[in-house]
Amino acid sequence: MMEERRMVTALLLVVLGHLTSALEVPLDLSQPPTITHQSPKDYIIDPRENIIIHCEAKGKPHPSFSWTRDGTHFDIDKLSNVNMKHRSGTLVVDISHEKAEHYEGTYQCTARNDHGTAVSHDIVVRQSRSPLWSKERIKPIVVQEGVPLVLPCRPPAGLPPPIIFWMDNNFQRLPQSQRVSQSLNGDLYFSNVLRADSRNDYICYARFPHTQTIQQKQPITVKVLNLDAINDTVAAFYNETDLFSEEPADERRPTFLTPSGSSSSKMVLRGQVLEMECIADGLPTPEISWTKVSGELPAERKSFLHYQKTLRIVNVSESDAGEYRCKATNQLGSVHHNIQVTVKAAPYWISGAPKNLIMAPGENGALTCRASGTPKPSINWAMNGIPIENSPSDLSRKVDDDTIMFTNVQTGSKAVYQCNVSNEYGYLLSNAFVNVLSEPPRVLTPAHKVYQVIKNHQALLDCSSFGSPIPEITWFKDTRASTLNADPYEVHDNGTLEIHGVQAKHSGKYTCVATNSLGISENHIYLEVKEPTRILKQPEYRVVQRGRAAVFQCKVKHDPTLIPSMTWLKDDDELPDDDDRLVMDSDSLTITDINDGDAGVYTCIRNTSLDHDSARAELTVVEATPTPPVVYEHPDPPTDLELTEPKKRSVQLTWTPGDEHNSPMERFIIQFEDSLHHKGHWHNLTEVSGMKTTAHLKLSPHAHYTFRVLALNGVGLSRPSLPSRMYKTEPAAPDENPAEVHGQGTEHDNLVISWKPLTAIQSNGPGLHYRVMWRQKGVESDWTAVTVRNTSKFVVSGTPTFALYELKVQAVNDHGAGPEPAVAHGYSGEDLPLAAPGNVHVQVISSTQAAVHWDAVLARLLRGHLKGYRVYYWREHSLHKHNHHHTEKQVLTFSGNHTHGKLPGLHPFSSYGLHIRVFNGRGEGPPSPILQFETPEGVPDAPSSLVVTDSSVDSLTLEWSPPHDRNGHITGYTLKYQPVNNTHELGPLEEVPLPANETSVTLVNLKYSTRYKFYLSAKTKIGAGLPISQEAVTITDEALLSQLDLHSGTGNTQTSHPNAQPYPRQPNHQAPPVSEDFGNVSSAVADDGVQISWEYTGPEKDIYVEYKMKDNEGEQWHKELVNGSQNFVVRGLKAGVSYWVRLVASGVSNLPPQHSRELLVSVPAVASRQVDIATQGWFIGLMCAIALLILILLIICFIQRNKGGKYPVKEKEDAHTDPEFQPMKEEDCTFGEYSDNEDHKPLKGSRSPSNGTVKREDSDDSLVDYGEGGDGQFNEDGSFIGQYSGKSGSRDNPDGPESSEAPSPIKAMNSLNSFV
Repeated sequence: MMEERRMVTALLLVVLGHLTSALEVPLDLSQPPTITHQSPKDYIIDPRENIIIHCEAKGKPHPSFSWTRDGTHFDIDKLSNVNMKHRSGTLVVDISHEKAEHYEGTYQCTARNDHGTAVSHDIVVRQSRSPLWSKERIKPIVVQEGVPLVLPCRPPAGLPPPIIFWMDNNFQRLPQSQRVSQSLNGDLYFSNVLRADSRNDYICYARFPHTQTIQQKQPITVKVLNLDAINDTVAAFYNETDLFSEEPADERRPTFLTPSGSSSSKMVLRGQVLEMECIADGLPTPEISWTKVSGELPAERKSFLHYQKTLRIVNVSESDAGEYRCKATNQLGSVHHNIQVTVKAAPYWISGAPKNLIMAPGENGALTCRASGTPKPSINWAMNGIPIENSPSDLSRKVDDDTIMFTNVQTGSKAVYQCNVSNEYGYLLSNAFVNVLSEPPRVLTPAHKVYQVIKNHQALLDCSSFGSPIPEITWFKDTRASTLNADPYEVHDNGTLEIHGVQAKHSGKYTCVATNSLGISENHIYLEVKEPTRILKQPEYRVVQRGRAAVFQCKVKHDPTLIPSMTWLKDDDELPDDDDRLVMDSDSLTITDINDGDAGVYTCIRNTSLDHDSARAELTVVEATPTPPVVYEHPDPPTDLELTEPKKRSVQLTWTPGDEHNSPMERFIIQFEDSLHHKGHWHNLTEVSGMKTTAHLKLSPHAHYTFRVLALNGVGLSRPSLPSRMYKTEPAAPDENPAEVHGQGTEHDNLVISWKPLTAIQSNGPGLHYRVMWRQKGVESDWTAVTVRNTSKFVVSGTPTFALYELKVQAVNDHGAGPEPAVAHGYSGEDLPLAAPGNVHVQVISSTQAAVHWDAVLARLLRGHLKGYRVYYWREHSLHKHNHHHTEKQVLTFSGNHTHGKLPGLHPFSSYGLHIRVFNGRGEGPPSPILQFETPEGVPDAPSSLVVTDSSVDSLTLEWSPPHDRNGHITGYTLKYQPVNNTHELGPLEEVPLPANETSVTLVNLKYSTRYKFYLSAKTKIGAGLPISQEAVTITDEALLSQLDLHSGTGNTQTSHPNAQPYPRQPNHQAPPVSEDFGNVSSAVADDGVQISWEYTGPEKDIYVEYKMKDNEGEQWHKELVNGSQNFVVRGLKAGVSYWVRLVASGVSNLPPQHSRELLVSVPAVASRQVDIATQGWFIGLMCAIALLILILLIICFIQRNKGGKYPVKEKEDAHTDPEFQPMKEEDCTFGEYSDNEDHKPLKGSRSPSNGTVKREDSDDSLVDYGEGGDGQFNEDGSFIGQYSGKSGSRDNPDGPESSEAPSPIKAMNSLNSFV
């Protein structure tokens, strides 16, 4: 036996490599099944959902699956609602028509293929349960103040057990404290009760987590009374109330409510949670403390719950066994309780579960199943699911307790072994296969994988491999000069290379080589060593007044190849993103308008993808110190300027802010003086936030810097600080080349190359000059270069006309040349174009518009940059015999490469000529041949004038002048007219056609004393033009006032009181030349001024309406801007005065203002009209007043009739006047003799009913109600002849008699309203 033990030990040493590394077999190689996923041992299901029992396995070939239930085969083929997933052993049970409890039981899955069988652990399937609370009637509980109290919960047993909590009717958790707390079993304990504990809604809730349902216990009512109150209420509650504590509750020393006695015991399993509780009563409330009698409490795994009443220890181990003591203490004494804890253990692995064993033929190996437990567990082996003692024998296999030894294995030794370790508290089941393979090595780690590691950290380079026999791993760096097996390198058994404390020199290419007897495989990976992230300037402790601002700085250095991020925490929680008061920059946190809630500990965390660094500081908020009235002033200048971190191109500037004088600093401005180049001149360098006191300054070479800082607050700038010490930078080659490199010719045979020279500080060193280079583009030639100094341009002579050149200008100084300059482009000088546009033709679109087309001039003939084309056109003469010739030329410019355009604003019925020129930057080319074209007829302008003469009672004579611009042959005139009444409403329209040779017409049979409105228009064969309008009346005295000379006024207007001149008159002052861009200029008198209308076809300009009085030649023209409109109303003109009006266009460079022809417009005076009295306001008001007066008289008569009339009651009452008669009361508008006042005075001669009541609601209109029993009589005319009878009622009657009511004016009005 001892010999066998030695052999086993020796064999274990041989196969140690197999035990320390578990190989994963690639799935393309044959292998026995391996369970990869299974449901837990204790599987609680939701009865509302389908049951899914998981079982997944892998293998080659893919395994098949079967199940047992409660130890017998579970035939899923016979159950239509049970299915197994494809290529899986997972069961899906449809319980939509079944009860889940029918499928409770113990399930086990088996996965098998040609190389073996793997089994799952037992899966106990149970349905979750959340039973209802039993119905019970809970009596109110009345207790004396100060006594202890326990409110039981006793929830229904569920699966899994419910979570208990107490709430009130509003679903708010009941407050708990050291005095009131919930025990582990859910009961609510009161160490002593207070009057404030009285309430009727102590409700215990049980939440069943698996089904997410909550059950509620009936509410418990608790009434806490003092002793006197109990004596008063005993009788009321005796039959239905539990009474506690007969003796008065005095202060008392603690006693334990739970657990009972002086000691108790508790058993807990290893790895579980140990919870022990001690709840005591006492007055005052006791405090609980815990100790371990036999040792110390575990520091990391312990916690106290429920206000120290519960001790909780997680992940219990055997060391936690022993005696624990809880102690309750108050001012009157203490009491303790000992708890003996015993730790048992279900089986657990010592060195992990057995690992798959992969061997080559002829190798040795072992499977080890090492586990422990309390009590010691038993170990049972099985092969392919069958107990190993019942399995086929294998000469290479030997079982020795927890180990199976294999010697000289062969292919037939493939199998899956199960190790079952169990004791009374549980079991462990593990599958491990033995696979016999012959495979050359392969590296499984992805090729060319890149590892990034922080400097001084540990690097682990993976080289996962497979082979049988197990490959040997060797590592090399860069070349294969030597293997990596000495410090700081360490190669682990699984092939991983560990590098301790990596440095920058360890970066590079690594090669891992896997070798066994069947071959070799290698892989290349790369290691990058990064600089660590470090906080250079940590945030500092701050004490800040409310309403002020605080700045925490967190300056960090990190590897430049890693992307950093900054996170700020307050009291270990992230700061909100939606608080505008928090400004988080890359290296600082600013908090403005601080309040008490901002106090706390702030942490800055700088993260990269590989590491992080953090620092923290505390902010204390204090109350603002009362100050006298705030005085705001400029800030004091900063002080203590210091230069740190000097580098070739940068330096760090730090300063101390001056007094901000009650106005927070907004920013700091850093200025510099370069005494080498611009001594005495200060320039702005940069600005930083008013919360910062440092700035990183980027500098230029070859400069002598001196810095100063200015502070800016809400008032303004401070004085500059004292200058810093001088900081000199070394010269260097230029960093940049001149900008704005251009090339263009000033003559047709030269090229001027210009650039923006570098400033002295941009030169970076002495001896600055420029290397100017050029060459013609598209021509095979080298760069021509010259060197120039102290200039910003160079002229190249003898160039071809308008040739494209490539240009470069490079800055050079005594320390070298600047960077390679960018290539710019420029053209040599331009010359006038050589050709005119060809194929010019015109297409007449309308009488006022034509389109012109032409062919573009060839680029080689342009000899410059194409700027556009200019179309010169002019009106030679009108085609009408009465019109004179026109020779003024107009120009339209079409920028760019246009080949067509439109000519607007042409005159109808005219002959035009045009030619076109192309122009470049030098000027215009030759003109194209002149092209003639004609415009067709159009509609004519309005007649030049329309006046009314010879007005009589029933006739009027109209005289007019032909249109100024006939735009064709006049074929006739159309006269329309209609009457206008006093409200400016228009009557029916009459139309009279007139021949072309007439200039007057007399209208007869008109209505006398009537105003007419006339519209006269001329027409050609195209149609009628715009009308001119006029108003006149058929009476002589008004006719002269109503004549309005509009001169050339057109448009549909309604002129109020025109005052027209009888004949058109020409202007008698000197007018500027008239522009053809303005057409159809007309005027019309509107209600609020004179409306001017026009058409404008010229280029975009500023358009103005100008006007001045006719008879005041020295008056300046008044100007109104009217851009974007075609009409404008001139307001504020004087009535009865004539004005000159014209339009002016200006604003185009190189062109004088363009004027329209001038109009003479007369503003009418107010004319008298015959007034229709029926439409006058005073007459209408008088009639309304008369009607209202008649209505009032009718109402008064109606009221008088109702008060007196034919009834003699009033006279009868007057004859029997009561000496206590009261006049009408002003306050309630009732009559004294009929009022039912507070004295209950009855009407004299009236009787009260025998029952002493008269209803007020009875009809007021029944005269029978004035007497008793209806004895009154009426005369034939309806007058009342009866007498009042009966005695007057007593005044002391409490109900009071009801008096008769006389008709009031209010009732009369109501009657009238109902009548109406």
